[in-house]
Amino acid sequence: MAQEFVETKLKGDKVVLFLKPSCPYCVMAKEVLSQYKFKAGHLEFIDISGRNDTSKIQDYFLEITGARTVPRVFIGEECIGGGSDVAELHKNGKLEGMLQCIDALQ
Repeated sequence: MAQEFVETKLKGDKVVLFLKPSCPYCVMAKEVLSQYKFKAGHLEFIDISGRNDTSKIQDYFLEITGARTVPRVFIGEECIGGGSDVAELHKNGKLEGMLQCIDALQ
């Protein structure tokens, strides 16, 4: 169920941020991504904190990304890391190019 939920959310050329609102790294990743002008439907924030399968979702993150922590940020089906990773990619100018590669920006 958790695997199916995650895989369904990752379909298509979009950016998906799995988060918990109380997590400062999740807030950081959300703030960085919010600086870009995305086309409609190309950015999705998914709060997993209120789900009854949160732990299973995070176990699946461990399986597919090597880490079970949030945030987990995906561009398409590729995980680009967490909050610090997204901030660093933005800071060094690489994030915009990654977003342009999937035609996510206006």
